[in-house]
Amino acid sequence: MVSCLNTYVWVSPHEGVQYSDTRSQRLRIALYSHDTMGLGHMRRNLLIAHALAQSPLHPVILMINGAYEVNTFTMPPGVDCLSLPALLKETNGEYKSRCLDISLQELITLRSNAIHSALEAFEPDVLIVDKVPRGAHSELDPALKSLRSTGRTRCVLGLRDVLDDPATVQSEWSNECNEDAIREYYDAIWVYGDPAVYDLVHEYRLSPDIASKVRYTGYFDQRMRLKLSEGIDPLAGLPPDRLILCLVGGGQDGTHLAEAFAHADLPPATSGIILTGPFMSHEVRQHLRFQAANNPRLRVLDFINEPALLIDRADRIIAMGGYNTMCEVLSFKKRALIVPRVRPRIEQMIRAECMRDLGLIDVLHPDELSPEALAEWMACDLPPMGNCDRIDLNGLERIPFLLCEVIQHAG
Repeated sequence: MVSCLNTYVWVSPHEGVQYSDTRSQRLRIALYSHDTMGLGHMRRNLLIAHALAQSPLHPVILMINGAYEVNTFTMPPGVDCLSLPALLKETNGEYKSRCLDISLQELITLRSNAIHSALEAFEPDVLIVDKVPRGAHSELDPALKSLRSTGRTRCVLGLRDVLDDPATVQSEWSNECNEDAIREYYDAIWVYGDPAVYDLVHEYRLSPDIASKVRYTGYFDQRMRLKLSEGIDPLAGLPPDRLILCLVGGGQDGTHLAEAFAHADLPPATSGIILTGPFMSHEVRQHLRFQAANNPRLRVLDFINEPALLIDRADRIIAMGGYNTMCEVLSFKKRALIVPRVRPRIEQMIRAECMRDLGLIDVLHPDELSPEALAEWMACDLPPMGNCDRIDLNGLERIPFLLCEVIQHAG
């Protein structure tokens, strides 16, 4: 039986579970994310890598990502990355090669072979897969089959709090045989959320044997990222005004929100910053810079790898409703207006409505988005953010203990 490394006894402050570790070789963890739209999956795995690297486990971590932008982020000691040739998910939900002029099937074969070879050579003790049990277009199947045949690696499926509306999830999971894959290959499911906000097991009607593998980690407290901001100063030259920050995730589908914000009237003594994301088109960024050139209180920033200082400094936030963005709003206790994506998935809308119903955010449907609607919200005298202390934000702190639970149950 495999146990956690280095001889010590570790007691969880949350679960009161005691772990002892006698293995001399350092634990090896692999993290996979398919990264077909935006950077949310990769950033979530990167936070997990940081949390594990800073824990008493001190594992060796290999991140396997579908976005080469991962190489711009700060990596903790003991972590390295393998970037796969990139996939692109278009707004209609279709996939294609992002960079290489090859067919989708050729790209999937290339990625699948690279993943299989890397995991075969790395021999991880645990593989943590983000969101898609079989990988994009089933690219993980050969690797999962190989890992299970050796019996060395424990596999964990990590799911964000909301995947999509229940009917869509149930249909997709059935078509992709996800529950069968989970039964065959996965030892645990970690849901990166709080069932008090959205009960994934109940909403998606998971089969009892699948539901028994689920552990809710809690949401990810993003304030640890302030430690990663050393040497980064996105606030240089910013006037001492109130600050409203516009976030559009990776930027691929954030054009309408960014342009509406650029044309909105800012309140007096207030500055605005638009963070465009790396996937926003060059033409849109040029247009936004033109708007900023004619407005001394508006600034446009291209992709920066760690915006935590900006988020911490902001008085209010206007943003799309991705998982990481919502965690940022909760972690830094910011008053926020969320304009969620509704295509090709409505998970952002579902998440935003759940948070709104708890009194934590305001929501504007994208069909109602306009410069005037944003200006009206920015000018309103709003009360402070609702009490988010009732939301579990201990996910990053809890994950090392859940990892030990997975390992110690290995036979």
